[in-house]
Amino acid sequence: MRIAIDAMGGDHAPQAPVEGALAAAKEWPDTTLLLVGKPDAIKAHLGDNPPSNITVVEALEKIEADDEPVRAVRRKANSSMVVAGRLVKEGEADAMISAGNTGALMTTGLLVVGRMSGIDRPGLTAILPTVDGVGVVALDLGANMDAKPEHLVQYAIMGSRYRQKVHGIDKPRVGLLNVGTEAAKGNELSKAAFELLSEAPVNFIGNVEARDLLYRNCDVLVCDGFSGNILLKGVEGAAETVFSVLKTELMSSWKSKLAAAILRPNFRRVGKMMDYKRYNGAPLLGVGGLVVKSHGSSNAEATVHAIRQARTAVGNGLIAALADDLGGK
Repeated sequence: MRIAIDAMGGDHAPQAPVEGALAAAKEWPDTTLLLVGKPDAIKAHLGDNPPSNITVVEALEKIEADDEPVRAVRRKANSSMVVAGRLVKEGEADAMISAGNTGALMTTGLLVVGRMSGIDRPGLTAILPTVDGVGVVALDLGANMDAKPEHLVQYAIMGSRYRQKVHGIDKPRVGLLNVGTEAAKGNELSKAAFELLSEAPVNFIGNVEARDLLYRNCDVLVCDGFSGNILLKGVEGAAETVFSVLKTELMSSWKSKLAAAILRPNFRRVGKMMDYKRYNGAPLLGVGGLVVKSHGSSNAEATVHAIRQARTAVGNGLIAALADDLGGK
């Protein structure tokens, strides 16, 4: 198995992706990791004796966070992100991972890797944390701001297959994000999508509300990219705020500090459960190869989790299964 990593993408590149690759290379010696980017910058973090299953692939350009996605992908053909995409397209890598410019990665998936036959709009997929530690697969979380009802049906099919192949859930429950659980609730998109999903080849359980999401009210959450991205940022922001306020309160007096010391193991378990790094790695489903978006602020640990997700998806034949479901590549 060969996984290409955009070593120049993300807030902490190239250090974080390189250090993550080093840790992953030791954990999975059967996987070859292709670090794509400027060789000198990558080698500065590799050390003197890097594992034999790490290879550096030269790419002398970098797509910046503020670059216009389509223009950047077209004009920076030798950028680390585009080169990684070509490796997937040409069969030299089974998957690619990047923590770089999200819009540019979506464009790379579409223009370089290529859209899968039967898919109108690929969807950005991620796992949202839940109190039971299982998580909810949600899509689309920002690849497309405007969606049609049939796009949401495609998301449901892809999300269900992803849940089956990567997480081993035989009959995942598919829910439609809405403002209420009643069938007649929502805007025109939601109402039309509800009707189509009721006839789709998935285990559709109806509308679900965001307030119940962290209790895993479904296994696959379907939504348009605009609503999904707001939901994602809201969940991340709420979690960070709660832990910040809690930390401040627990340090406010000697009594609360004593209580914090006693409860420290409990807080660590909760923090681990809600830590986005454990769920890092959002695949762009609907393109003809595995393209995984890593969080822009990913550290080495988060990079390892993204590699783990990519390994599992490749090992379980996710892309081939999606192609079969949707009419072929």
